[in-house]
Amino acid sequence: MSGFHVAPAEHIKSGRVTDVYFERGLEILKARGIDARVVGEVRAASLPEDWDWAIFAGLEEVLELLEGLPVDVAAIAEGTVFGPEDPVLTVEGSYQAFCVYETALLGLLCQASGVATKAARCKQAAGGRGVYSFGARRMHPAIAPMIERNAYVGGCDGVAVGDSAALIGEKPTGTIAHALIIVFGDEAEAFKAFDEVIDPAVRRVALVDTFQDEKFGALTAARALGDNLWAVRLDTPRSRRGSFEAILREVRWELDLAGYDHVRIFLSGGLDENAISRYNPFADAYGVGTAISNAPVVDYSFDLVEVDGVPRAKRGKMSGRKELRRCVECDDTTIVPAGADELECECGGAMQTLTARIMSGGSKPDSYPEARQIRAHVLNQLGRRSQTL
Repeated sequence: MSGFHVAPAEHIKSGRVTDVYFERGLEILKARGIDARVVGEVRAASLPEDWDWAIFAGLEEVLELLEGLPVDVAAIAEGTVFGPEDPVLTVEGSYQAFCVYETALLGLLCQASGVATKAARCKQAAGGRGVYSFGARRMHPAIAPMIERNAYVGGCDGVAVGDSAALIGEKPTGTIAHALIIVFGDEAEAFKAFDEVIDPAVRRVALVDTFQDEKFGALTAARALGDNLWAVRLDTPRSRRGSFEAILREVRWELDLAGYDHVRIFLSGGLDENAISRYNPFADAYGVGTAISNAPVVDYSFDLVEVDGVPRAKRGKMSGRKELRRCVECDDTTIVPAGADELECECGGAMQTLTARIMSGGSKPDSYPEARQIRAHVLNQLGRRSQTL
């Protein structure tokens, strides 16, 4: 076999990327002449790690997957915060028409939501500091744009890969590689070359842990670039860290003492939301890689809840169509039968319906929010959550 080991888009779109039991089920239904109209529901019974909330992501690709099929889709908006058991998406239509798409549909949502949620957790932990996606190298390159798009949607301030940046309508963000410094053999010369060659619009961030102790590397960069230096980046390997907080304190002290208090500290290497919380007293920005790109998936399931107009579900699941509603005042969320009367929250606030029809008869909406708009929706919710904690 030659080429990359990925499914072509046309195979995904045609339903070929599916668990075989769906193909066998379709064969049986056709043989018996059964073509029921069903409603299927996507929800996660629980969330990974210690999460009590997650970010719904991957909806745009699901609409691409189902476009042209005789189905209706209702969902909460992409970028919406949800919790365990909350129904996030429903598909209604002939079961024969869409049954083979369940595998791909769940795959699109599960990984995208996991990446977006981990990014959101890192951004929330960082407060107002920058968080940048550096994890494309940890995943198959074919899905780098998907990974970084959802990292950005979840709150990251930038992404590193050119194709990913083009997808979200932004410019890629990067600093300088250890390899370049090693080729030069001299940190100061590498920093000066970067400053002289690269577009002045690109922030000058010098990687200062290649050959020297970090505080001396930081001073070398500051002396080489002066006012042009925006930040020093520390990517110190774990084997050399010891107390990383102590190293950061030294770097900040020496830069300030030498008159370079304008120079920021940018951290990367093995970071997650817990590490970010520890380093906030010293760091101004973070590059997060594996924790985001290898985020645990949100373990959604897809379950039929109605067949030919009759509520019906397997045991352990609640049958019937549902809506997700959220209080506009306190953000309390509840699940109600679809079309239920308006509710008032216990706090007195109005309950807003989050579930909305987004596809009818396989037709995608005329417009869809841009990635930056979805990101703004996520950040707004994170801000509200921070105020209520």
